[in-house]
Amino acid sequence: MPWVCLLLAGLLEIVWAFSMKQSQGFTRLFPTAITFLTMIGSFALLSVAMQRLPLGTAYAIWTGIGALGAFVVGIVVLGDPVTPARLAAAALILAGLVLMKLSA
Repeated sequence: MPWVCLLLAGLLEIVWAFSMKQSQGFTRLFPTAITFLTMIGSFALLSVAMQRLPLGTAYAIWTGIGALGAFVVGIVVLGDPVTPARLAAAALILAGLVLMKLSA
């Protein structure tokens, strides 16, 4: 169950990162509200996961899911640039997440 909570927390982190971008500096009400609601949910689920998982593992996986997810959303939805260096960096983050999970 802690891994499910951690996965959901990471997914909510992706949502709040995207909605924060859409809020245009918190000047748009709906995206701003989504940002804060999903932040609260993400932190709450992370806290539940941390009751059973080591701090470093939980935090690294949570931030990694958010970072990779935001990277993908940026490319697919927002048209962010795709370069070999950015793809290599994302691959390294993914490799770190897999190693972190295997070591837990």
